[in-house]
Amino acid sequence: MEVAETNKPHVAVLSSPGMGHIIPLLELSKCLVIDHGLHVSFLNITTEASTAQIQLLHSPTLPLGLDVIDIPAVDISALVSEDTPVVARLSINVEESLKPLKSILIELGKPQALFIDLFCTQAFDVCKELSIPTFTFFTPSTSFLAFCLYLPTLDREVDCEFIDLPEPVQVPGCSPVRTEDLLDQVRNRKIDEYKWFFFHISRLPMSDGILLNSWEDFEPTSLKAIREHPFYKQIPTPLVFPAGPLIKHDKPELDDECLAWLDKQPLNSVLFVALGSGGTLSAAQLTELAWGLELSQQRFILVARKPTDASASATFFNVGEDINVNDPKAYLPDGFLKRTKEVGLVVPTWAPQVSVLQHPSTGAFLSHCGWNSTLESMTHGVPMIAWPLYAEQRMNATMLVEEVGVAVKPVGIPGKGVVDREEIERVVRLVLEGEEGNVMRHKARELKVGAKKALEFGGSSHQSLSSVIKEWKIENEISV
Repeated sequence: MEVAETNKPHVAVLSSPGMGHIIPLLELSKCLVIDHGLHVSFLNITTEASTAQIQLLHSPTLPLGLDVIDIPAVDISALVSEDTPVVARLSINVEESLKPLKSILIELGKPQALFIDLFCTQAFDVCKELSIPTFTFFTPSTSFLAFCLYLPTLDREVDCEFIDLPEPVQVPGCSPVRTEDLLDQVRNRKIDEYKWFFFHISRLPMSDGILLNSWEDFEPTSLKAIREHPFYKQIPTPLVFPAGPLIKHDKPELDDECLAWLDKQPLNSVLFVALGSGGTLSAAQLTELAWGLELSQQRFILVARKPTDASASATFFNVGEDINVNDPKAYLPDGFLKRTKEVGLVVPTWAPQVSVLQHPSTGAFLSHCGWNSTLESMTHGVPMIAWPLYAEQRMNATMLVEEVGVAVKPVGIPGKGVVDREEIERVVRLVLEGEEGNVMRHKARELKVGAKKALEFGGSSHQSLSSVIKEWKIENEISV
């Protein structure tokens, strides 16, 4: 393992597997290299790595000064099965993969700090032994961080399952969380999924600091609560540093089909439908979605994936696997492609999401409300139709609709878990044609301006990250 000799401060970055985790940690790494002059070693857990992960982390376009260090794959087949839930599987993967972490960090010359995500907290023990400061880059929302910091208290004080509570969960200083919005991982405290999730979030106070993929103006209530509310002070909560929005930047092909099609459409007229790297719908729901798009008579781009009745999180470890075996004709309603060819574009599996969102013809985004997609939408001033699938996405959706005012959420059929075509038609028309949609678009564009300012030199997020790394630069200057 060779690391280039440099006088720059050297830090390591460690992400758990999964594109939703790797992308923001990689963007943080690029930011540290390009904007702050650091040398970064990105530790890549290769066990069960998806095709998309492999391609992203071995791209020839990574900046000089960002080294990807592959952690050798380990055999976890005796510890997990196809039925192992995503957080448990992630955590077991990380636990086994990080057994050589101490020797890796020593071989790297003991970096001046390690940045980890929420599911790599096993690294705290190794870094404490080596006296390496360890920072958590918390990649979901600030409001979700507040919930996570409160969860150990909730766990201690409540006997019943959280889902059975008669009232919403009152997170100190923040908006209450309705029980139906609680993430799947906390709905049953008896299973391994909860135990692993609880293990990681209960170790957050071990961080030397917590970086947030957000900015000062986006979630001011949650941020103020974590900084000032007595509950978080007594934990004690580490200092928090809003450093975002750190999002992926596409470099699409010049002849990209989506962008060429968008070039021919009117301003703010197209709905972009994409449910994240691991998002799929049931066959019944995909049929209703297609009919709703057709009935709305609005322009759209639909990123189509084969329907599955399995949990959406079941595709988490297989991102990029189906790109060559996906034929939308096989599962979309008969005649749909032909009937909508004048107003719609259907692309299988993948589209250059950031480039589509920043295109002036894109008027709205139907999204699963994963935090990366949410940041991409806000960074480009695009209002949303909230379609949460799993993890903390229901909490994100409610926050975007009720607190931020940049999204609308369709109402499902009670007891059936399906949103019907008439409701989809209604929300599509609302966000693209209605006055409510214009109000949401105006708010999203205000956030776009604020996000840009936060990341600029001297902006709040740039200054926040600078305050974290300044002591390492001083140390290097003294040693030289």
